[in-house]
Amino acid sequence: MQVLLVAGGSPENWPELQNSYDCYVGIDRGAWYLLQNNFPLDLAIGDFDSLSVDEKKQVEQATNELIQAPAEKDDTDTQLGLCQAIERYPEATITIIGATGGRLDHLLANLWLPLEPRFKPHAQKIIIWDRQNHVTYYLPGKHVITKMDKMRYLAYCCLTPVTELSIQKSKYELETTDVSQATSYASNEFVSDTADFSFSTGMVAVIQSKD
Repeated sequence: MQVLLVAGGSPENWPELQNSYDCYVGIDRGAWYLLQNNFPLDLAIGDFDSLSVDEKKQVEQATNELIQAPAEKDDTDTQLGLCQAIERYPEATITIIGATGGRLDHLLANLWLPLEPRFKPHAQKIIIWDRQNHVTYYLPGKHVITKMDKMRYLAYCCLTPVTELSIQKSKYELETTDVSQATSYASNEFVSDTADFSFSTGMVAVIQSKD
C-alpha cells in the first residue's frame, strides 16, 4: 500500500507525482494544497492555524475525515500525520512531500522523524521527497539502491554513529569503516543502475538529488 502525506511546504517544491496513491493525507496547510492541485483528500489532520476561515471550510467540506489538533501540543502536525498513517496502515510505504524548503527547525524535525523510537521500526518504509531530493532510510543490513530517473547525485548520510559501513558500486567506494558521529558522504554518484552498501549498527539516510 502507498500512502502520501502532504505537509505544509509550498507545492512549488513538490516532485512530479506520476503515480497514484492508495491514501492521501493532508497535514495542516498541506490538506488545502492537495485540494488546490486536484488530488483526493482522505484525511486532513493538524491544528490548521495556517489556514484562513474560508480555506479551513473548504478542507472540512472536501475531506473524508478531519482530525483537529490543539495549537499547543507536544507533536508537530507532521508527527501527528505520520502517527495516524502508521497506526492505520502499518505495512504501507509512506511518502512525505511538502516537508522541505521552509523553516530549518521544521526541516530538521522532518528529516529526523525515523530516528524517533515510535517510528524507527518503520524507517525503511518512510520516504521524504521534493523536486530536487529523494530521501530513504535504512536500518542495519545489506542494501541495494536503484537509481532514480534524472537524479545525478548520491549521498550516504549517517544519522547516528554507524559501524562497519561499506559502500560499493558507487563512484567513490568506502571500505568497511566505523563512523563515530553524524556524517554525510555527499556528492557520490552511481556508476550503473544500482549501488550497494551495508552497515552493522545505526541508521543511514540515502539521498538521491539533482541540481
